[in-house]
Amino acid sequence: MTTVPRPARPSRAAEAQEGVKDLIVRRGLVAGDPLPTESELMEELQVSRNSIREALKALQAVGIVDIRHGFGMFVGRMSLAGLVDELTFHSRITLQNGAHHLAHLVEIREILESGLVQRLIELGPGADLTPVGDVMARMESEAQAGLVSPETDRLFHDLLYRPLGNPLVSQLLGAFWDVYFQLRDALGTPDESAADVARRHRDIYSAVLKGDRAAAVAAVQAHFEGVRNRVARIEG
Repeated sequence: MTTVPRPARPSRAAEAQEGVKDLIVRRGLVAGDPLPTESELMEELQVSRNSIREALKALQAVGIVDIRHGFGMFVGRMSLAGLVDELTFHSRITLQNGAHHLAHLVEIREILESGLVQRLIELGPGADLTPVGDVMARMESEAQAGLVSPETDRLFHDLLYRPLGNPLVSQLLGAFWDVYFQLRDALGTPDESAADVARRHRDIYSAVLKGDRAAAVAAVQAHFEGVRNRVARIEG
């Protein structure tokens, strides 16, 4: 007769992690709210100090808990830093592979932005794109000097979709950008000139202002063509 092994029981630290998360939900705490002290958590969850500390360390690593030495513990604010580190690492170790992760990330971001520009156009005149126009002018000024800074490029995309009122959009695009930026040395020099970079961003901005969905999507795809080509050089 075959004996079926029993599933391993979660460790006390793992149980403490779930206990802390459950406490946050039950008390209706939100990001930035203070958490009970270690001693209070030990008493409420009925676990040892070592288990609590191990649990809090694990929760801090994923951004659920924010430990500020000398001030206390707080509910953490959502961060994709862990995702960025993991994606960067796996992209780096597969850069010599024809199916490397970076190409997949670029594809996902292109699909995401193709949909976002259409949602932005749906807002109509209610979307204030004045800040985007200011960044666009800055980008064109930089292009005339021969180099569009990464900060300006990133800010354009961040401000463009801000009228959608979805904070996750900014965080996701920022995560994709961080991965790409950290791998920039492996990608080599861009194929596009600074003038081309500015022109492609201007095309996106102009299409959104006109409310032309087809033109906006086409402009986003054209913008990412340069990125795709840069990544494809590694695959070759």
